[in-house]
Amino acid sequence: MSKIIVVTGASSGIGALSARALARAGHTVYAGMRATTGRNAPQVEAAAAYATEHGVDLRSVELDVSSQESADAAIAAIVGEHGRLDVVVHNAGHMVLGPAEAFTPEQYAQLYDTNVIGTQRVNRAALPHLRDRRDGLLVWVSSSSVRGGTPPYLAPYFAAKAAMDSLAVSYAAEVARFGIDTAIVVPGAFTSGTNHFPNSGHPADTDVAAAYEERYAGLTDHVAGKLAEITPADADVAVVAEELARVVDLPKGKRPFRTHIDPSDDGGWLVAEVGDRIRSEFLRRIDLADLLSPSAG
Repeated sequence: MSKIIVVTGASSGIGALSARALARAGHTVYAGMRATTGRNAPQVEAAAAYATEHGVDLRSVELDVSSQESADAAIAAIVGEHGRLDVVVHNAGHMVLGPAEAFTPEQYAQLYDTNVIGTQRVNRAALPHLRDRRDGLLVWVSSSSVRGGTPPYLAPYFAAKAAMDSLAVSYAAEVARFGIDTAIVVPGAFTSGTNHFPNSGHPADTDVAAAYEERYAGLTDHVAGKLAEITPADADVAVVAEELARVVDLPKGKRPFRTHIDPSDDGGWLVAEVGDRIRSEFLRRIDLADLLSPSAG
């Protein structure tokens, strides 16, 4: 059955690709992005052109995850047009590169605001509608860095993604009795096809960054080069979007809790497998096994 879906952070990268893949699968998809009449106006036009060219229902909606007012307005507009919302894809995120110490506390707070608190704003807007219907799906786009290999100079981003992943895990149990399903999609380090690396932020404290450069000269380029080296040449980030669309189309209660798409194989899947098994076993031990899957409604 065709679903009404909103994808956050869908101006580019995995978000844009996922919105298009979901639209091709026959769903009505809203590509959420900020500044739809400003700097992202070309992306809005591109989405509209894609919809026309492929005969799919892909739309854009103003959605800034750093604003509760914007999140509320976006969800209200979608529900107002269709009378319902079926799927929320939490994809919005931002990456930074540099030594952990060189980022100011304010930079950390801003990063968490986008990557973590932004999901809370969208949930606060969307979940009342999903709970009322006793149905729905939350898809969280995590990162293999949460549990896998973690090269240096990405600490703020890794920490934020880990926080978001932990939030997703807790939410899964808390919304299950409302009939709401959860799926966590975990991409690995794709060095091309997204704007993560090209648009990454940098530390504000340049003096501290310079001190680290004395001991770790060229580390950023080294990490980028090695990541590219261990990633298969044919690795295409579009496979993340295709897998996300496949998971969405699976029946309620039959979706995998976590799906890894990591061509470089940083080992995150192995640690996650143990962690998710322990979660499952613990919920059973405290007689909350019903929280492992959504209720029938």
